[in-house]
Amino acid sequence: MPVKIRLARHGRKSQPFYYIVAADSRAPRDGRYIERIGSYNPNTDPATIDLDFEKALSWLQKGAQPTDTCKAVLSYKGVIYKNHLQKGIAKGALTVEQAEEKFQSWLKQKEAQIQAKKERISTKAKTDINKRVEAEKLVNQSRQEAISKKLAKASEKPEEVVEPLEEETNQ
Repeated sequence: MPVKIRLARHGRKSQPFYYIVAADSRAPRDGRYIERIGSYNPNTDPATIDLDFEKALSWLQKGAQPTDTCKAVLSYKGVIYKNHLQKGIAKGALTVEQAEEKFQSWLKQKEAQIQAKKERISTKAKTDINKRVEAEKLVNQSRQEAISKKLAKASEKPEEVVEPLEEETNQ
């Protein structure tokens, strides 16, 4: 029974939400699965990934093949790298301490990148709001100037005195 690590789609129309599952490759996309490993929400920026690291690692070590998207998600969270280091330990190329040290340094670097992206997104949102406020201020100022010019023209013209028409009486 070939096992795949893949996404099972949930959520409503135009609002996808995915479960990351280990499933038989013959099962339908949203059908039966062996175990739920995590979830993936691409609607947020950056995408929200909730993953049980140990379950995903154990499935990879058992030989489960991730799909392209799941491979990207697992790589993003470091599961693929941890599996690679575990294989290096098994071959004798690394010690457990060296592998753990490499993984922790990679994890710190990845967290710094994610935090930088979150900060960049929040500052971009703030600058966009400030630009819109400034543009609105310019529009309001031009409207005020146009209104004041109209009022100035109206006050310069002497108002014409309209004499009431005398009604002719037909008697």
